[in-house]
Amino acid sequence: MQKPELFYKTQLELNQSDSKRIFKQMGLLSILRLSVFMLSAFGIYLTFQNWKISIIVGLTGTAVFLFLLSKYTDLKAKRALHKRLVVINKEELGIASGHFYHREDGSEFQNPKHYFSLDIDLFGRGSFFQYINRTTINEGTVTLVKYLLSNSIINIETKQEAIKELSNLPEWRQYYSATAQGVNVEHSAVSIIKWLKDYKPFLNKSIYWLTLGFSVGSVVIIALGILEFIPIEYIGYWLLLGLSITGKYLKSINKVAQHTEKAKDTFRQYALLLEQIEKNQFNSALLKEQQQKIESEFLKASQIFSKFSKTLDALDNRNNFMSAIFGNGYLLWDIRQTYHVEQWISVYASKVEDWFEVVTFFDAYNSFANYAFNHPEFNYPEITDKDITILAIDLGHPLLDNNKRINSDLKLHEERFFIVTGANMAGKSTFLRTVALHIVMANVGLPVCAKASAYKPIKLITSMRTTDSLTDDSSYFFSELTRLKFVVDTIEKDTNYFVILDEILKGTNSTDKAIGSRKFVEKLVKLNATGIIATHDLSLTEIETELDAVKNYYFDAEIINDELSFDYKLKQGVCQNMNASFLLKKMEIV
Repeated sequence: MQKPELFYKTQLELNQSDSKRIFKQMGLLSILRLSVFMLSAFGIYLTFQNWKISIIVGLTGTAVFLFLLSKYTDLKAKRALHKRLVVINKEELGIASGHFYHREDGSEFQNPKHYFSLDIDLFGRGSFFQYINRTTINEGTVTLVKYLLSNSIINIETKQEAIKELSNLPEWRQYYSATAQGVNVEHSAVSIIKWLKDYKPFLNKSIYWLTLGFSVGSVVIIALGILEFIPIEYIGYWLLLGLSITGKYLKSINKVAQHTEKAKDTFRQYALLLEQIEKNQFNSALLKEQQQKIESEFLKASQIFSKFSKTLDALDNRNNFMSAIFGNGYLLWDIRQTYHVEQWISVYASKVEDWFEVVTFFDAYNSFANYAFNHPEFNYPEITDKDITILAIDLGHPLLDNNKRINSDLKLHEERFFIVTGANMAGKSTFLRTVALHIVMANVGLPVCAKASAYKPIKLITSMRTTDSLTDDSSYFFSELTRLKFVVDTIEKDTNYFVILDEILKGTNSTDKAIGSRKFVEKLVKLNATGIIATHDLSLTEIETELDAVKNYYFDAEIINDELSFDYKLKQGVCQNMNASFLLKKMEIV
């Protein structure tokens, strides 16, 4: 088994070394280019009296100079790639040391109306998303979030196989990410797809043939003018004719150019990423399925994208003044390139969305695979159809330091409900989020933070962090009631949900809270719900004696030598030690 830290250190050293080696080669090429330029200039000076030899020297020098410039440009791109890989590996080593709070935290994806997104530290500072996210394109980030929030319980084993395979390809994943980072994209793929689908061509085949015929005519007119078979001013008249023909379509071409300007970097980036996907041989069913989506009968998707990217670059030449005047005046360049754009759109517009989705799929799954690679000690849940929902050995919170994390066993049967009590800071809320993350991670196909886990797929719904809303003019208590109604309504429609509740009905008095909490738990049990509720209200634990589906568990706290002591272990029974009064005195509040 490959050790992540050793891999990242090795890759860091290799890419740093390659970057330095290429930099030296670039320096050598710079010297050679300067030498060629100086020698060519000197050669032209010496042979200036013999213009034929002088031209040969100049052309030869220019050819060699351009060849060296091309090599230099290639090396520059390679060095940039290695430098990005250096950053990626440094970042991984930093994250492994606990330094990840500077990364995008996904707070914008928190949604109080979602089944669980607000409650379980999935987004926000120090969140699971902030820790796991390695996406490199915006659409990939959205796809990753979609998977995390999907609450989908189908094909989990298929997802596991895909993540396992990608986790064993760390170099390919890093190269994929570094390639994506090499292109700066400002406009979303969504807006580009919409434009492609809505686009209506305005040029036909006859116009294209006109551009070819006009170009041939330009060559003839210019040749005749130079050879003085016709007056030289005819070349100028022909130029004006070409510009007037182009001008007829200028408004429509400008609209196309506006969109292609936004699209060209996106297509260049996606072409490079599609090429990476095409070149690799995948074995798992899900990855092969994605790869098949980008197969074409004649050309690979990456080649089709690359060809279109070059067409967009060709149209972009209109921004050069000389190209705009002479290219349009003699070759009707804008019309011809716009026709090529329209033809590409007509053939491939319906397929682009699928190809884009494949790229974003791999971008999102690379994050999952990277997480699995970074945690070889975690284990993939065994998917079962038995009546036990979760049977986990040494279950822990995946974001806690492995050296400090204290794990607990969990065995929760289907249609059973746990009431968890415990002192303040004893670990109740952390345990709830641990169970919730186990469900979310298992559902997307990730390994979970446990020595072993048997899991019957179930969706998640929570009520843990209800807030009031000034905007909606709703009190905290009303917001909580609304959330609890959402939980009940959901369970009534589909009992295959795991319910996690943390100290419900906090917005009312203790007596009312005790009565209401009891009735709510009884309602869930009547609905055959499965789940856990954490509470400080010990009277709620009395339900265990009345309902077979309810079991009591607790987290303990002890005062030893006038100091609080926690073992953070889940135990069966009811907590007898509370610590609020002790803490108030200890902190000299009372």
